[in-house]
Amino acid sequence: MTQQHPTPSSLHGVAGEDRLDLSKDEQRYVRRRSWRLLGRLAKPVRKQLILTMVTVMASSAMRASFPLIVALGIDWALPLMVAGNNGPAFLAAGAYLLAGILAGVLTAWYTVLTAKLSQAMLLDLRLMVFRHTQRLSLEFHETYTSGRVISRQTSDLEALRELLDQGVAGLVAGFMTMAFTVASVFILDVPSGFVVLTAIVPIYFITRWYQHRSSIQYRSSRVTSARMIVHFVETMTGIRAVKAFRRQQANNVRYDELTNAYRKNNIAALMLNSIYQPTLLGIGNIMVAAVLLVSGLRVLDGNLELGVLIALAMATKRVFQPFEQLTQFYSAFQSATAALEKVSGLLEEAPSVTPPKDPQPLAAPAGAIDFTQASFGYGTGPEILPKFDLHIPAGQTVAIVGSTGAGKSTLVKLIARFYDLTSGSLTLDGVPINRLSDEDLRRAVVMVTQESFLFSGSIRDNIALGKPEASDEEIVLAARAVGAHEFICALPDGYDTDVNKRGGRLSAGQRQLVSFARAFLADPTVLILDEATSSMDLPSERLVQAALDQLLGNRTAVIIAHRLSTVANADRVLVVDAGRIVEDGSPAELIAAGGRFAQLYQAWEESQQQEN
Repeated sequence: MTQQHPTPSSLHGVAGEDRLDLSKDEQRYVRRRSWRLLGRLAKPVRKQLILTMVTVMASSAMRASFPLIVALGIDWALPLMVAGNNGPAFLAAGAYLLAGILAGVLTAWYTVLTAKLSQAMLLDLRLMVFRHTQRLSLEFHETYTSGRVISRQTSDLEALRELLDQGVAGLVAGFMTMAFTVASVFILDVPSGFVVLTAIVPIYFITRWYQHRSSIQYRSSRVTSARMIVHFVETMTGIRAVKAFRRQQANNVRYDELTNAYRKNNIAALMLNSIYQPTLLGIGNIMVAAVLLVSGLRVLDGNLELGVLIALAMATKRVFQPFEQLTQFYSAFQSATAALEKVSGLLEEAPSVTPPKDPQPLAAPAGAIDFTQASFGYGTGPEILPKFDLHIPAGQTVAIVGSTGAGKSTLVKLIARFYDLTSGSLTLDGVPINRLSDEDLRRAVVMVTQESFLFSGSIRDNIALGKPEASDEEIVLAARAVGAHEFICALPDGYDTDVNKRGGRLSAGQRQLVSFARAFLADPTVLILDEATSSMDLPSERLVQAALDQLLGNRTAVIIAHRLSTVANADRVLVVDAGRIVEDGSPAELIAAGGRFAQLYQAWEESQQQEN
């Protein structure tokens, strides 16, 4: 079982994600969370990771051997060559050549290994993000915008890709090269080795300075990038509303503000890098000069060989050569760390509606729904639906009416288990709805929403979403049942017509007819219609009403309705006001009672007369 780590409440949600003023405890928590995620990604590929690290170390050792071979060649092989013995010189040259070839081969090998390793980890992370985001409850998706999810899946993962593709191997190679080269300096001359080690102090302080400031800048950059993507996605998704309300200029101004903020954050990060990298290189050059001075004086005194001096100069230069690579890595690391914080934060979000560990079967659902002492509120907010009881017998068609914001949609979302009750119980055929498996629940309860969302692809594919294994004959029968067959056949490619993005090729009424066909093909025990005829013209609505007369007879139906024609199909009407069921009865009974439904009914009749 995975150990659960408590999350500071201040880090939950979009507001926590956008915060830059994290306390030290929050920063430590976020870092631990991010490293746990990296560890989780690395675990399945740990063998490949170990092999890559060993290869990197071997390549770095080959590079570090160059100064030692040069020193041997000058101080040992060269004098022997002058004396007429050429063997040691050829041996030194061969050793240098072999070390160079091995270093090149090993570098190429670990580059390939690193690429495969990083892509394997990124593949797992992409799938992890996608699957987890789908698993999260509707409550999360109603607060965490699609643009932010896209940002997690695109720009944040791209930052991680840059780090994993080149940065990690480069970091290890750089450190190993430095470590082995420092060791070679000590082998050549211990005093020079201690001179090189004095560079650790200024390097530590400049790195701490850079780390603190760059982490803030890169975190700010990720936040601004996410806001920019959110604005772009919302603008393109709502382009019809943008054009209808002439919002282009206002959106341009807002996007200009966001892109300029992103540019400034990146410039600030680059400015820090422009200080950090030259400082590291300057420290390296000073160390080379110091080693040359100390060692040169000892050569003049006769306490050090000339070959060792040349080798020390080479080695000391090589110690600090990886700094440029390490600086580039550190910039990528800071950017990737900020991205990893966002991704790990998303993956830490827990669904508020979870499948039961030991589900109860629903062998032969009939469709009886019972709310008992039930209440509901979003998050920690006030109750939307105060404590109530409601019984809907199997096979009954119930219409729910009321003003906007009265709680109608919330009530049906509870039946579909998009949310769980705050208290009380909700059962389907006597089984608590939160004890049903997802398979049983989705087979028994189908909801047609007001937006009638269609996916890119053919009309056939969109209808078959309700029953993927359905035959062509079943799909056509479902379309005929809701009156969609005629307009589908009139399209250029019939059932194979591509609906385009979000069904943009079809009218609003046609999209809803397709979503009706999808629901009817699924053949649920309980059918929920959330204002599902609100966008239809009168001819389309009449077709759907005729289909409803036939298809709702033997199933439980819960219909949110703003139109009189929909209520006319109902056996029973619930009038909801401020989250409470204030009237309950047949349409005829409520009209005769002269209450709120009677007033709504009269208003509907008057509006219908005006339309006619």
